[in-house]
Amino acid sequence: MRPIQMVDTKTQYHKIKKEVDNAVLEVMESSAFINGKIVQDFASNLSAYLDVKHTIPCANGTDALQIAMMGLDLRPGDEVITPSFTYIATIEVIALLRLTPVFVEVDPKTFCIDPASVEKAITTKTKAIVPVHLYGHAAPMEEIMTIAAKHNLYVIEDNAQAIGSVYTFLNGEKKKTGTIGHIGCTSFYPSKNLGAFGDGGAIFTNDDKLGVKLKMIANHGQSKKYYHDIVGCNSRLDSIQAAILDIKLKHLDEYIAARRAAADYYDKAFAGHNNIKTPFRAPYSHHVFHQYTLVLDGIEKVADKRNELSDFLAKNNIPSMIYYPVPGHRQKVFEHFGGKSLQMPISDWLTERVISLPMHTELDADQLGFISSKVLEFINK
Repeated sequence: MRPIQMVDTKTQYHKIKKEVDNAVLEVMESSAFINGKIVQDFASNLSAYLDVKHTIPCANGTDALQIAMMGLDLRPGDEVITPSFTYIATIEVIALLRLTPVFVEVDPKTFCIDPASVEKAITTKTKAIVPVHLYGHAAPMEEIMTIAAKHNLYVIEDNAQAIGSVYTFLNGEKKKTGTIGHIGCTSFYPSKNLGAFGDGGAIFTNDDKLGVKLKMIANHGQSKKYYHDIVGCNSRLDSIQAAILDIKLKHLDEYIAARRAAADYYDKAFAGHNNIKTPFRAPYSHHVFHQYTLVLDGIEKVADKRNELSDFLAKNNIPSMIYYPVPGHRQKVFEHFGGKSLQMPISDWLTERVISLPMHTELDADQLGFISSKVLEFINK
């Protein structure tokens, strides 16, 4: 059996090595390392895949969120609603721009933002909602968009973990996540479902005026070289990363299918176990399984037991991760936003119980069988 990786980017690369190597060599020969033609080609191809008007490549997913909020002209003191149970980047950019993060709960089954909590959190200062498509499961976008329209709020989708996921509306209409809100943001960090060989990100919108503005912000606030109309930043996807991503984009649906097949294997292995809750799949969400995250329940001292399981797996050469051990409202950096006083039982409950197993495109039956058998061995003892 091959060694088990949390994410096996090396084996994935070797399957497309010739394509990737040729694409990178073409960039080297062209010497167009920044804003080369391949960057625009990739943006165009990604727009076509997502069926979105505008794709603005940038340096990373965190920059994508920052540029999105700058593009909406949010001002210091404006409130932005965000789930507490998410990666810190979602919240970090809100604070960085001197906006006020307003933490809300998530659904304990989907791990995504809870619409009822969003509605309760809205005040006269609220300007935007940032739903996160966590672990590859789509947030309840139809409800979120209805709430946003009712209160005249912007919606910025954090799609860093769910590119390629499809959301199905009640009327049967389907849209890719990241293209439903006013702006969508994603990351091309190497471990992502569509991952570069370095950092990268992108912003999406169907609004023509907003598309122009976001592109300007990402490029020093200029639409014409050396003529700067607005305050911007320097956030670019380099040509080599764009070339690699353009190749991998052609395989993205294949990668998603492989992840879903691995998730199906895990689901069957853990089916019916009283202490293991496997990932929920809501009927509106085509889950793309950036992570395969279990919730341990019905166990005494569950946080300790979860950590012991992680140690046990490590001793058997099986990596695992805890995404995320501390929710946003309990992070020291956000104490001045009143996080300590917040009652967020669901987020706290999840942080004690979640554990993510290896999930990537290259998992085989032997690896999946070994991983699941060791999890069950520990839980059943």
